[in-house]
This record gives sequence, structure tokens and C-alpha cells, in this order.
Amino acid sequence: MFVTVITDCFDANASARQITRYQSYLGLPTYLVGVNMPTTDIDVSPKHGELEAAIQIIDTLDAAEGSKGVVVANVAPRQGQGKKWPNGTPFGYFHYKNTLVLSTIDGSTLSLVKKLGLVENIKMFDIPTVIRQMIDLGYLEEWHFKHITKSQFRSFEFLPRAAKWLAQGLDLPYELYPISEVEDAPHAIGYIDNFGNTVTTMLPEDLNFEVGKKIKTKFGEFACYERLKDIPNGETAFIIGSWGLDQRRWISFISQGQSTAKKFGVKVGDTLFE
Repeated sequence: MFVTVITDCFDANASARQITRYQSYLGLPTYLVGVNMPTTDIDVSPKHGELEAAIQIIDTLDAAEGSKGVVVANVAPRQGQGKKWPNGTPFGYFHYKNTLVLSTIDGSTLSLVKKLGLVENIKMFDIPTVIRQMIDLGYLEEWHFKHITKSQFRSFEFLPRAAKWLAQGLDLPYELYPISEVEDAPHAIGYIDNFGNTVTTMLPEDLNFEVGKKIKTKFGEFACYERLKDIPNGETAFIIGSWGLDQRRWISFISQGQSTAKKFGVKVGDTLFE
């Protein structure tokens, strides 16, 4: 079994606290994946973190192959759209085969779960309701109510506890939130790896992908190749990459021997088409 935490809170202190808490609660190896690098630049959108998290959720589920474990995804900005919620976007959970997934609901974080049709409904938490129940049942003390419900670090104070309780088979109160209410995934770049390869949120059928076909983008026309090794040196092209779930793999926009991200100045959230 395993725990994978996908989060926009991943400085050294936040990472150590989260990993320690999950391991102490669940007794499982815990790996943390940071998304949406913290920055003071005002032009960086939380949407970048949501799309990165969306890709990471799918890739983690693919790696787990339905085994027992926990995937946690937290991208919860308090600014912008996050202001519509009392204290950041709600959390919810679902199971994919034997893997428990807990996630923020608002925005694009679950957009690829929706796109791949992995679930029909999310079980959405109201944190005060959950905490009140667990206090009444004797799992928490009264002081925890304000401490957890008002916390600015809910992914540390609430999510590990919820994961522990669910893993123990406890019933937590929830409301069903239809996956249809989640934002659709934009046809955009969802992830950039350390080589500068760009992974999109598009499946082959979204582009009518066919080896040898040329696809027009706002950067020019680019051919479709079967594999990375088939792309000539220095050429940029579309391939069906290794990222995705089962037989459903995302289209990648890749330059042989170069960083596509640097070559075209693209970042997560950017589109390839007008």
C-alpha cells in the first residue's frame, strides 16, 4: 500500500509535516508531488496547479494499477475563485478500483477524472459536519473543532484525518457532487517534464491523431509520429506519450533533443491552437 500526496503546499516545512502525518496515521510509505511552484509573480494562475494535479492524479492511478492505497490532491487557492468558498474549495473522495482518492473539488483538479469517466459522483465533505460527528463519536476533542475548521492548512489538519478514518472503514457524512459539475478539461498543456517535453490534456481522438498526419497549431504545422525515437533530430512533433491511464494516453508535443517548453515559450495552461 502507498500514499501519494499531490499538493500546491510543498516547501520543505509543509512537505515534512504532511509526510510525517500521513505516515504516522496510516503507517504507509508516503510520496509528495509538488505542483504550481510557489512564486510572487502576479501572472501565475492557480489553474496551472490544477491542471498539473489533474495529470498527476491520472498518472498515479495508472502506476497503482488499482491496488490499495491513497491518493490525495490538494490545490486550494484562497484568492480569486477561491473566495466564493468559506475557507477554500471543499474536499471530496471516491474510489478507483481499490485506490482511495481524496481531492479538492473546485476548478480543474478533477477534470481529467471526469474526461476519462472514472466516476459518476464525488462524495463531498462539509468539514464542520465531519469534525462535529467525529467529536461526538469520541475520535477528537472539542478543541479540534475550531482548530481544524478554521485552519489555513486544511490539507494538513483535515485530509490526513479523513484518509485515516476512511481507511479504517468509518462512515463520514457527505453529499453527492456529480462529476458533471466539475470543469471540463481545456485542450491545453497539463504538464512539462524535466526535459521540457509538454504533456497535453488531449487524447488521440481529440486531434484525430494519425501517424504521418500534419496538425496545424499557432506555432506552425507539426507531424504525428508513433514514438519519440521516430522524430528526427531537432524536429518538433506530436506523439502519443507514456502519460495517461491504461490504454488511454495523452498527446505529447515534443522536440527531439530540445526542450519544447523553451523552444516555444509555453507553460502549463497554454493552448497550442488559436
